[in-house]
Amino acid sequence: MIAIVPSRATVFAAAALLAASTCGARADDVSPWVSEQYSAVRLLAGSRSGAVLLGGIAFQLQPGWKTYWRTPGDSGVPPRFDFSKSENVESVTILWPAPQAFPDGAGGTSLGYKGQVVLPLRIVTKHADKPVTLRATVDYAVCDKLCIPVQATPELSFASVASTQDGALASALDSVPVPANVGDANPVAIRDVARKGDKDVEVDVVAPPKAKISLFVEGPTPEWALPVPKEIKGAPPGMRRFSFALDGLPPGAQASGAALKFTLVGPERAYEINTTLE
Repeated sequence: MIAIVPSRATVFAAAALLAASTCGARADDVSPWVSEQYSAVRLLAGSRSGAVLLGGIAFQLQPGWKTYWRTPGDSGVPPRFDFSKSENVESVTILWPAPQAFPDGAGGTSLGYKGQVVLPLRIVTKHADKPVTLRATVDYAVCDKLCIPVQATPELSFASVASTQDGALASALDSVPVPANVGDANPVAIRDVARKGDKDVEVDVVAPPKAKISLFVEGPTPEWALPVPKEIKGAPPGMRRFSFALDGLPPGAQASGAALKFTLVGPERAYEINTTLE
């Protein structure tokens, strides 16, 4: 159940607005912060060149508070975005940085972000030579011991030929998992995905023995609510083994032949691996 806490002006909101006015970025590179008690949201614009633009949605969270990834884990509320009121925008693709895992307070694991995070946006314009205004409706939740639903409606025109936000957007892109395949020769890689009986799946990962790694899995549609894989014993030498149960499938869905998406987070790089469950 989501507990509603009334929003009110706070020192945090004032600090966010002050940061927006004193950070040195030009007004056409960033929108004003849209702030509430525990979080703030704004849009970033990259340099404008051609029909495809790079932008971003920045979240700033108070210490101890978090918001959620596109798949929230065992509990949580994924953010929702609507760009339909934008001008001269054909499509917007959200590029998701790799999430962190947090205890959800009920014995499970939630997935999301703390502190500050920028979600890069790939924006395709209708007409490359005409003005672009991005208008976003962002519905998200911020959670500590309570979860609070928030709606923000930032707006930003893309006007700069050279933007002061290119560095921040490049850093955000570096945190987005890169495409990979099962068996790739990356420093951290999935070697095998195997069914174990009717209910369980085991994933063998090549990784240094003491490296901190995380593995997340998604089904073919958002209605799939697969659990977060847990590391178990029994892996072959030089590998780490993770396991998850085939729970949380939508009514009528079949696991055999399902398209799964794994996000493998290593010490230096995260990877996104698509595979079909045999």
